[in-house]
Amino acid sequence: MPRLISLCLSLLLSIPFAAWAKGPTPDEALQKLIEGNQRFVAGTSIQPNQSEERRREIAEGQNPFAIILGCSDSRVPPKILFDQGLGDLFVVRVAGNTLDEIITGSIEYGAGVLNAPLVLVLGHSKCGAVEAAIKNKPLPGHIEWLANVVRGSLVGSTCDPKDQPNCAIKFNVGWVVKQLRQSAPVLAPLVQAGKLKVVGGYYDLRSGKVEILDIP
Repeated sequence: MPRLISLCLSLLLSIPFAAWAKGPTPDEALQKLIEGNQRFVAGTSIQPNQSEERRREIAEGQNPFAIILGCSDSRVPPKILFDQGLGDLFVVRVAGNTLDEIITGSIEYGAGVLNAPLVLVLGHSKCGAVEAAIKNKPLPGHIEWLANVVRGSLVGSTCDPKDQPNCAIKFNVGWVVKQLRQSAPVLAPLVQAGKLKVVGGYYDLRSGKVEILDIP
């Protein structure tokens, strides 16, 4: 199995950059998201790529320009927040935009197979999963397991208690971004080759604006 993974990775990285770059570059993909969010905030969404023609166009294959790892919260639907349409975004959603092997594998598929040049980890204000985690109280069923995953991402946090929970939400996003950037054997080599960018964002429920976070 490790030999097979190594072979697949070698094939991916052997693709000439010009061929990989038929779509937008990582920076161009990020700019498309920013511009789409600006339209959403201004109330001027154009709702692109939602026609019957577009549906038929992508029926046999997909070529999303960005991967979004977002929260399951019903108030944070990426396609609407970024004013995109069918086939534009490869979306993975889970409470607290947390990370595990299945989620990482899904992102690897989007980046390594579909060639999406950008991953955006999107947290948001009033995130119930993070708020539950920092209260550190017992939770029912598998919600406790989820909260423990979020707590693990907050180890080493330097957040001022007065700035909770927003600081913790952003810290969680930063932790996930760093894990993905270093994830072997698929994502890290793509990042190092300049074929993939992994960034973090914070969505404000009231304003509708997505802030791109500075995560070194």
